[in-house]
This record gives sequence, structure tokens and C-alpha cells, in this order.
Amino acid sequence: MKMNWSQLICDKRLGLEHYQSHKGGVRSDFQRDFDRLVFSSPFRRLQNKTQVFPLPGSIFVHNRLTHSLEVSCVGRSLAAEVVLMLMEKYAGDACVARMDAIPEIVAAACLAHDLGNPPFGHSGEKTIGAYFSEGKGEQLRAHFTEQQWADLVHFEGNANSFRTLVHQFKGRREGGFAMTYSTLASIVKYPYCSLYAGEKGKFGFFTTEQRDFELIARRLGLIELGEGKFCRHPLVYLVEAADDICYQVMDIEDGHKLKIIGTEETVNLLLSYFSPEQQAHSREVMSNLEDPNEKIAYLRSGVVGLLVQECAKAFVAGEDRMLEGRYEGCLIEHISPLPAEGYRKCSELAKRKLYCDGYVTDVDLAGNRIINLLLDKLIDAVIYPERNYSQLLLNKFPEQYDVNAGTLFEKIQAVLDHISAMTDVYALNLYRQLCGISLPTV
Repeated sequence: MKMNWSQLICDKRLGLEHYQSHKGGVRSDFQRDFDRLVFSSPFRRLQNKTQVFPLPGSIFVHNRLTHSLEVSCVGRSLAAEVVLMLMEKYAGDACVARMDAIPEIVAAACLAHDLGNPPFGHSGEKTIGAYFSEGKGEQLRAHFTEQQWADLVHFEGNANSFRTLVHQFKGRREGGFAMTYSTLASIVKYPYCSLYAGEKGKFGFFTTEQRDFELIARRLGLIELGEGKFCRHPLVYLVEAADDICYQVMDIEDGHKLKIIGTEETVNLLLSYFSPEQQAHSREVMSNLEDPNEKIAYLRSGVVGLLVQECAKAFVAGEDRMLEGRYEGCLIEHISPLPAEGYRKCSELAKRKLYCDGYVTDVDLAGNRIINLLLDKLIDAVIYPERNYSQLLLNKFPEQYDVNAGTLFEKIQAVLDHISAMTDVYALNLYRQLCGISLPTV
């Protein structure tokens, strides 16, 4: 069994299947996906969500918004390189006519890949899951099915991104954002339900959106591996690679700006991706640059360009296995030895110096405390809505979140929807108000 590009590239929109009509003009449906995301509220909120380091004071490091924009740029370039090679491979095949859409699909999917992440970086995800696995939420276990409970204890930003895009929130249209099937499938890195999450706790969609994903997967011809489990859409590998390239290289640049890593160490680290001849050329170019940040920016640009080329080659080399649903690992694991060694050094340094730095730890600790308190208060409010305090809290919920849903699981999902949509600043301000630390002003 093998998937095919003619089926994998599909501009049908979720929720609009029965009355979608062709729109004229210069924009494709995939470009419309991209634009729809840019103009959306969830996307704008990413500007006030932590990527790795605290949101800026005088030094501007990456937030979720700038990260997503950069991933989208890299993803588009990576996909364009791949398309050139695939068109040569499939010359004369009917599917070639559709391949021009691949960079558009990947750019849109990259833009949306972090849309469901809660405030305070990856620690926000972990805090929500831990609340149910080892915190106060553990007392609620008996009220849920096995899969619902797995959804909660393994709370996943990727699954929440898919929910953000497809769920019919109160007052919204069927299909959520009504995105194209191909864009939606390209976002789902882990195309299986939470029962398959395993030790890493990764999965692609919540119980409530499983039917939506299965509809999309079957329409696109994704190979079904078991109940609630599919192989990846091939374009997921490009979205994942663009994310891998950006977060690893840009985290190093941010670390340098914050003076966690010295200039010479950063220069040597980024030069390690290249051959001795290329290193000599780069040093010659840098000799004309006095600003240390400009030197790092020059090297970062070169590293990103190199990794784009390497991942494009890796994709084409593994494309047949992807279409058969048996590709193993990610693209970055299949690049040439020299850049692979450079990437390994960056990864090791990031773990040793960046992700355990005081800046990052302080955000993790603060975020953990804030999110835990919000979960305590808001979950109590939806469980005991008759209480006076609960009513005051429920009045603060945006109308789109159904706190009066028919089941406890849906009510708790409304709480998680609300919290995960918060910016860092909003969550902090709400925490202060609930603790009586601050009062609202007019």
C-alpha cells in the first residue's frame, strides 16, 4: 500500500465539504489558509507567549510569534527545494501539476504548529498534564474514560493546535477555521490518539477531535495503522524539520544575545557545521564585521541555509518510505555527518547551558505556580457552578468556551481551552487578581 501525491494534496475544507465553491483571484486555497491564520486571534496572542527565554525587557529574544514566522519562512524554502527535486523525479506524472502547492501548504502548517501551546513555554504543557497525573486533578480520575484520562494526563500542545483549528466552539461555524485538509494533516506530528502516547506522552488529537482527524486522514489516503492510529502525511516531515532547524539554531543566537554563551564559543559552535574551507571563508567575511551580533547572525543564516539543503535531500531520499508509511525518525537525523555533528553540538550545549539557565528555570517555576492555581480555581468553578465564587469566575470565561457542556470532560476541556489561549501576561494578571495581590484599574 502506498500513498500518492494527487490525493495527499487536497484543497477541500473541513466543515465546508458540501458547499465549497471555487474562488477566483490569484490566491490559492492554501494561501488563503496562510492569510486566515495571520489575521486570527490565536495567532496574534503568540506574540505574548514564551518560546524559551522570558519575554523581553531590553533584549528582544524569540517569542512564539516570531518563532512561528521564522519556521514558516524556513518551511517554505525547504518545501520549494523539495518540489524542484520531486518534479524532476515525477516528470510526466499527473501529480506534478499539484506540487506547486506544497510550499504554500507547508508555510501555512508551520505558521499554525504552535497555535495551541499554553503560556510559559513547554513547561505550561507539562504543568497541565502533571495537574491531573500527580496534582489535585488526580482526584477526578473516576469520572473519565481511559482515553479521556489519557488526553488530560498527556496534555499536548500539538493536539491542542489541531483542536484550536477544527473544533466548533460556541457560536462558531462547523469545522472551526475551515482549513484545507492538507494543511490540517501537515500539522499533526503524531497522527494517533492519546492511548498510543507512550512514555514521551505525544499524540496528535484529543478524543473530541478524533472523528475530524480520521475523516481528513481517510480522504487524503493516509495509511491506517490501527484504531485511532495513522501514518504521517509526508509534509509533516518538512514542518517538523523547519521547526527543528529554527528552535535549535535560534535558541543558540538568543543565548548569545543574553550573554549566556560567549561570542567565541558561539562562533566556533556554528562554524562546526562547515568544512575547513568554508570555515576559512566565513572567518574572512566576519573579519569585516565589528558587531558580535552581526557575526552570529551571518553564521546563523549560513547554518539555516545548509540545513535546509540537507533536509531537502533527506526528504527526497526517504520519500518512497514516507509514502509507504515506514519512514523512521525525523529528517534532521538523516543529514550528512558533518552538519549532523554540528547540530548535535548545538543540542548538547542548549541542554547544558540554555534550558537549565536561571532565566528559563524562573519562568518554569512561576508558570507552574500560576497555571496550577488557575486550574484549581477554574475547574472548581465548572464542577460547582452554583457557588457564588464560581459564578464570579465563570463570568470571566469568553463566551466561546462552553462551561455548561453536558459532560465533565467537556467542561474541563473548556477550562483548558481558556487557559491554553491565555498569554503569559494575561495569566499572570489573572493569577494576581485571584490571589488578591492586585486589583483591576480603569
